[in-house]
Amino acid sequence: MPKIAAATVAEHRAAQRRALLDAAHDLLSESPERTPGLAEVAAKAGLARSSAYHYFSSREDLLSAVVEDMFPRWNGRIVEAMAGSEDPVWAYVDTNLQLVADGEHAIVGALASLSPQSFRDSRFTALHEGLVLPLVESLRAEGDPDPEMTAQLINAIVHKGTELIESGRGFDGVRAAVRKVLAR
Repeated sequence: MPKIAAATVAEHRAAQRRALLDAAHDLLSESPERTPGLAEVAAKAGLARSSAYHYFSSREDLLSAVVEDMFPRWNGRIVEAMAGSEDPVWAYVDTNLQLVADGEHAIVGALASLSPQSFRDSRFTALHEGLVLPLVESLRAEGDPDPEMTAQLINAIVHKGTELIESGRGFDGVRAAVRKVLAR
């Protein structure tokens, strides 16, 4: 019987799964254009290749789990930035652009290129739609007459900024241009 490195089997399994998710995230952050296999992820996590299959049935399953794991952290960063800002709309936009510049969005792109049908999954749709809720609530609190539509328009600017950053345009230039457009 293999030894476990936690007080309970459940804690050990959770720690092993977390190690695999973190290893996959790290590998994708280092090279988002290259999608690692389970063997590479397991090696990075310090686990045997066969151990990875106890937690994830395929590379696609692992990448889906990485993306699902990222959404709450991404949303948490946005909510935190908005809560401490005098301009929560700009905080929303700026934080999203910073996360893109940090490479977080490229990880989502890796899954999209490997498995485009995954993004038709209702879980991902709900997670992605959840990212805009803090913006809608902020706009509603500011008295915007149609906060959902305004949020969609603001997100269109964020998406274009994302494309520009990921295509190689400098973060500072994109950020300044977006700020200028929103200030008008």
